[in-house]
Order: sequence, then structure tokens, then C-alpha cells
Amino acid sequence: MLKTEENPSSSMDLVWGAAEIAKLIGRSPRATFHMLDGGELPAKKVGGRWVAERGKLIAFFLETAA
Repeated sequence: MLKTEENPSSSMDLVWGAAEIAKLIGRSPRATFHMLDGGELPAKKVGGRWVAERGKLIAFFLETAA
């Protein structure tokens, strides 16, 4: 399936907030915030809130485990 500009939600599945990122990666919110603040996760701060692409987070952990 090709990703098009007409459907931007299909190209990026964003996870907003440290708590939601923590749920996705299976860590505590506190540990996740520490990882985010230390630059250990592929995420950025936007308007004071952490945001990450679901696919990039999953790929990051798959690469780390390999």
C-alpha cells in the first residue's frame, strides 16, 4: 500500500506524551521520561510534550535486541 499526502495519518502514527510512550515500550513513566530526557529514545519535544513515531520506537527496540 502506497502512502499518499491525501492520507497523512497512514504515514505517521504518533504517540504523544511520556506516559503513552511508556505503555508502548513497556517501561514505567518515570524510566521512560529519564530515557527521553537523556536522548536515548527516538522522540522529540513538541510544545512541551514528548512525541514519537510508533514505527520508529518499535524499530529502535528491534535493532537494540538484535
